[in-house]
Amino acid sequence: MEPTTQMLIYLFIGLFAGFMSGMFGIGGGSVRTPLLYVAGLPLLSAFGVNLLVIPFSSLTGAISHRKNIDWEIARYVIIGGIMGTLTGAFLTGFIPTLVLAIIFVIVSIITVFGIYFGRIFPEIAQKINPSAKIVILGTFFLNFLTILRGGSGGSLFPPFLKIIGLNIRKAIATSLFATIFTAIGGAIVFWSRGNIPFLPAVTIILGSIIGARIGSLMSLKTKPLWLEVGLSLFIVILAIMVLVKAI
Repeated sequence: MEPTTQMLIYLFIGLFAGFMSGMFGIGGGSVRTPLLYVAGLPLLSAFGVNLLVIPFSSLTGAISHRKNIDWEIARYVIIGGIMGTLTGAFLTGFIPTLVLAIIFVIVSIITVFGIYFGRIFPEIAQKINPSAKIVILGTFFLNFLTILRGGSGGSLFPPFLKIIGLNIRKAIATSLFATIFTAIGGAIVFWSRGNIPFLPAVTIILGSIIGARIGSLMSLKTKPLWLEVGLSLFIVILAIMVLVKAI
């Protein structure tokens, strides 16, 4: 494939993943990693590039959503997420893919249910007052699980934050802010191993920044209900893809 064509493909992948990141508060890795792998990057390089890109795209989205960030919850998400990232990054490749996929699907189903928990059980939802320990443990587990697939936990953070009581806009904004930091630790590990090619990374970062800005602006203009529905569908489709690929 021509180098110019390859770079254009990387740019498009960055644009699309960045848009999804800004729109739904995810890190974008659940979209970016498989596309980069299909585009020709080795799997570990796709993991590493994705983690390097996330802080840039998430920062762009977080700036747009800054008024909705829950700063107190964000602290605990960052602490738990970074610990999960570092633990998972060092263990990448040691857990069977099928086992990981099954766990991911189960967690995805639970988190999608969590998006609508407040609507189904409003009285119970109002009584939920999670402690710092619960938030840290929850985000540790989610990030540990997703980093093994080269992600940052961002695809599951917004539903988890919804479960603990944040509205969808706060969940998206807080997730975007937290993934700036949770991805950095993993990126450092992959960079130290030499898994991150420079030119593709720069091209994808550029596309992701532009895409995240567009997605964030659209997210702020979209009704909360449609954000919840879109996020739910995205997680379900992702879970099915992960399971099918593992089988």
